[in-house]
Formats: sequence, structure tokens, C-alpha cells
Amino acid sequence: MKVLHIGKYYYPYSRGIETYLKLLCERLIEAVDLEVIVANDSVKTVHEEINGVRVTRLGRLFELAATSFCFSLPFILRRKKPDIVHIHLPNPWAELCYFLAGCPGKLVVSFHSDIIRQKFLLQLHKPLHRAFLKKAEKIIVATPRHAEFSPFLSKLPKEKIEVVHYGIDLKEIQNFDEKKKEEIIKKTGKPLILFVGSLVYYKGLEILLQSIKKSPSPPLEKGECNRHILLIGSGPLENKLKNMTKELGIEKNVHFFGNVDEETLKAAFNACDVFCLPSNYRSEAFGIVQLEAFAAGKPVVSCNLPSGVPYVNQNGKTGIIVPPNDPSALAAAINKLLSDDDLREKLGIQALERVTKEFTADQMAVNTLAIYNKLI
Repeated sequence: MKVLHIGKYYYPYSRGIETYLKLLCERLIEAVDLEVIVANDSVKTVHEEINGVRVTRLGRLFELAATSFCFSLPFILRRKKPDIVHIHLPNPWAELCYFLAGCPGKLVVSFHSDIIRQKFLLQLHKPLHRAFLKKAEKIIVATPRHAEFSPFLSKLPKEKIEVVHYGIDLKEIQNFDEKKKEEIIKKTGKPLILFVGSLVYYKGLEILLQSIKKSPSPPLEKGECNRHILLIGSGPLENKLKNMTKELGIEKNVHFFGNVDEETLKAAFNACDVFCLPSNYRSEAFGIVQLEAFAAGKPVVSCNLPSGVPYVNQNGKTGIIVPPNDPSALAAAINKLLSDDDLREKLGIQALERVTKEFTADQMAVNTLAIYNKLI
């Protein structure tokens, strides 16, 4: 079976969708003839093989509204003649190119999220988007809530939708360097709250910083709070967030590590006491980082969004869910976990059990392959 995956980017890009795509394709190559087509960050087209996966990074002429325009894509699609074209959304340009190529192969769509921010452009894109989703043989979503809250998927026949949980390789998180873990704790302090992700508008990081001042515990000397926040990642809000820590008087308690290597990332998940995903917009559709925290046996504090986030993190079982944009509620949840060692350990154990049973990369690949086999 010849399968062509069309995504935005591929490893070493390490955002949620790229992590999912890498783990999925590395397992599918054992069963199918697979190739990945994504955009490069320059006009040059590059062909390479990564962990056995053939990857073509098409040269792009420009990027607009988070969409890369690679004008060779429809010709590539037509020439490859795949049995299955698996396209990862949102990606308006890939949708158009599939039609321009004459709709080759059976169409499978991974619907990672709706287009949220570009509301005006979405109005222009709607007719094409609806036609594309209608054309798809199967649409894969990571949780039932993806279909429930999407204005497009909720109107489609239920038999077109397939739920396949995202999965991770638990060993990647659990095999960490103890020395690096201790180094992180020495640099930051305890107790430690961890955030991992891009420093962008929908992550709710301003709310997280505000929550540190809502602690009922007595502050330490010089106005410091008796807890530490570690932020791993980079993005356009970095300077704003750093200035905010100074305004709040908590700059000594908030640690910006930027982008880190995989060993440091694994050690950070294992060094923290609580993982926090304060995202406050539906743009956060799932939160794979929650699974990585689960794999380290850490409870998660996240927000009750109309997306898959609260499906992954079960309130009272794997962590605590709070209303979005509420610093007091976020602080109360974090304080509850930090002040109760037994509760924190219990939720961490249950979190590990959940990710082990429901969210492994191997099971994700098996379920995806089953969909392919039904179509061919």
C-alpha cells in the first residue's frame, strides 16, 4: 500500500502535530510504503530520510497566515499516484492542491484543529474546506470532543469520523538523566511548576504568572513566592512575559529556559512537581505535553476548554481542571496539589496508568493502519 502524508512541517520541528506525525510515520513504515511531504523553510526542495522515513521538504515561495505556499505540491501529488493521501489539517493550501492534482488516491484527513484565529480568511476558505471534508473517506480526530465542538465536523455523518488517540513513546520520557534532573532543580528550586510549549497567545501564560501571586501561603523575603515556574519553549510573547515577571516582582521565581535539547526536556518533566497547561483558547486542541507529563507520573492542571484538552486530563483522576482565564482558580488548583503529597502522588500514578492504557504511539499506529486497510 502506497501512502503519502501531507503535513506542514516535520521533525526536527517539535510542536504537537510534528511530534505526532513523526511517531506515527516511524511505526507505519513497517507496514506500508510511506512518504512524507512537507514545507521547507526556504525556496529549496530537500529530500532526506529520517529514522527510515522518506521526507521531502518542498521549497516554499512565501508564508501567509501560517500557511506555506509550495507551488510544486499539486504536481508531486499527481506524479506519486498514491493509494492513500493522508492530509493533516489545518492546511488550506494542501486542501486546494489535492483538488488541483485531480484527487489522487483515497483521502484520509487528520483533523487536528479548526482554524481559529484567521477568521476573515476562514470565511473565504469555507466553501473549499467543506468540499474537501466531504470528499474525505475518513476523518481522524484525536478525541470525540474534536468532532463535537468543530462547526464543520459536527455537521458531517458520524460514520465518516474515526477517533484515534494521539500517542507517545513513554520510554522517551521515562529514560532520563538523573544528573540533569538535579541540575534543573538546583537552577530553579522547589516546588516546581512546569510549562512546555510555544510562548504564544493561546497558551494562557499571563494567567499562569498572575496565579503565582494568588498563593495563600506566606511569601518569602523580598516579596518572592514560595514556588517556582519553569517555562520551556520560545515565541513572540517571551519579552512581554519577562517584563511581566518584573512588574509582578516574581522574576526570581520564573525561569525561562527557551528551547532545550531532548535530554533536558525529559529531565524537566521528571523534575517538576506539577505540570501546568493554562491554555485559554480552543486553538489548544489536545495538548500532547499532557501525555508527556503523565508518562513522568506528574499530575496536570489545565483549563476547561471546548476542545480535547479536558478529555485528556480527567478532573480528579489525572489532575485538576479549572475555568480558563481565572488566575485565582489556577492558583487554588496548583496550591491544592503542592500542599497534599498524597493527592499529588495518587493523581500522578493514575495519570501514568491512563497514558499507558490509552495513549501509546504503537496503538495510535495500529488504529491508523486499520483505517487504511478498510479503505483498500
